[in-house]
Amino acid sequence: MTDENVKGENKKTVSRRSLLKGAVALGAVAATGGFALNLSAPGSAHAAQKKMPAKWDETLDTVIIGSGFAGLAAAAEAAKGGAKVVIFEKMPVYGGNSVINGGEYNSWDDELHLREKHNLGDDSVDLHTKDTIKGGDFYGNPELARILAEGATPALNWMLDDGGLKLRDILNRTGGHTAYRTHTCVEGVGRCYTEALRKIAEGRGATMRLRTEVTWIWRQDTDGPVVGLEVKENGKKKNIKIKRALILASGGFSRDIKMRQDENPSIVPEFNCTNHMGATGEIIRYSQAIGCDAMQLCFIQLYPYAEPEKGILDSPAVYPFRGPGYGIVYVNKKGKRFVSELERRDVVSRAEIATGMKPTYSIFHEKMIPKMGTKEEVEKGIARGRFVKADSLAELAQKIGLPPDVLVDTINKHNQYLKDKKDPEFNKPITDVMLIMDEGPFYAIAQWPAVHHTMGGLRINAMAQAIDIWGKPIPRLYAAGEVTGGIHGANRLGGNAIPDCVVFGRIAGTNAAKEKA
Repeated sequence: MTDENVKGENKKTVSRRSLLKGAVALGAVAATGGFALNLSAPGSAHAAQKKMPAKWDETLDTVIIGSGFAGLAAAAEAAKGGAKVVIFEKMPVYGGNSVINGGEYNSWDDELHLREKHNLGDDSVDLHTKDTIKGGDFYGNPELARILAEGATPALNWMLDDGGLKLRDILNRTGGHTAYRTHTCVEGVGRCYTEALRKIAEGRGATMRLRTEVTWIWRQDTDGPVVGLEVKENGKKKNIKIKRALILASGGFSRDIKMRQDENPSIVPEFNCTNHMGATGEIIRYSQAIGCDAMQLCFIQLYPYAEPEKGILDSPAVYPFRGPGYGIVYVNKKGKRFVSELERRDVVSRAEIATGMKPTYSIFHEKMIPKMGTKEEVEKGIARGRFVKADSLAELAQKIGLPPDVLVDTINKHNQYLKDKKDPEFNKPITDVMLIMDEGPFYAIAQWPAVHHTMGGLRINAMAQAIDIWGKPIPRLYAAGEVTGGIHGANRLGGNAIPDCVVFGRIAGTNAAKEKA
């Protein structure tokens, strides 16, 4: 390239940068004249000019948007640091997706030392970090992935000691993990963690407002702090000034079909969704309008074991996730295996879809039940038609419409693989604690992919500060949980959601409390 061409390219680059900076500068000038910062794309639903409030209807110290794992953990630590904390929750009940989460928590250790107690091999922060990064196809931020792994055990012990959380006496190795590190709470559902966190947060003085929907975030210019919120309560809008800090913990956008389609057209509307109805992503869009950077929004996860017709994540739907470390087998409608059961969720989902036969099934037997859950849970699942039980594999196959001879052959082959410590079909890693299915009763559960988790979201740093489009922290603004991006990469390993939310929620709350009111 000639010198003249180089000068021409530099001139173009400077020109484009100047135009962008100039446009933002005009927005800042407008803000000083009474208009709020709004970088929404022209033609979008939020692109209209907005005037800063002439007066505030209320002033609060520290506000958290969202009452799930991340919001409650942030509230607990911010209150501990001296902040007066109010949690805004738009839904009529608290907890969001967290209360209906499967209750799985990855941690390399715990104060009960379950891994050592059950002789389940070695694990470490390094190994958990490596699995998390590899499981996301190396798109995740290594620094943030390590913070998750390092903070998971202290956060788990904190909930056990201060929140009254109780764990089952089991530990699972789940898809994409190279160690047994997936803990399950006694109740087998995310509510046990949210109740522990709520106990800690409310015990420290945090309060919560239900049916309080955030409709805008107020910021005057691209250099200044977040100053407040517009909310809707009882059908009326009001403006709230924030003195210390705002923490975004509002979750993802799995229920927003348009946003899903805009970011990843392959996640078609026909997919069911495991999420609660409030997972609609508007806080991400409001945050982008005030300059927040968003990343990796195209990475959207399917949960391969959801109930096939409605896509719900009920108690039975977690058994296929917990079972791979103990020998559960996935089969298609022909009665044959179609994937390694220890593969990641995205791989299993794609393999299910590729069968072209809905649904697929997980097959297990009586001896596996204590390793995955409880007999009471299974009995309830049978009564609801979710689990199917039979005394023999041939009978089980007939009940679920599979060729009996094929299913029997599939399980017999898998039993031999476990004995040989080698899986020639799918190269699944075999461990000594995997169980041979040599006697009944036998069980089956139907499964099919449903939209489950959005890995992309707002960019944050190690302090859980929200980062703007020029790479700078936005003053007084923090974010944690599924509203953020960059931690999990292209795929989130199952069981990493709760530690992600709790660890970064604690960080956000601790640092927000250090802001001077």
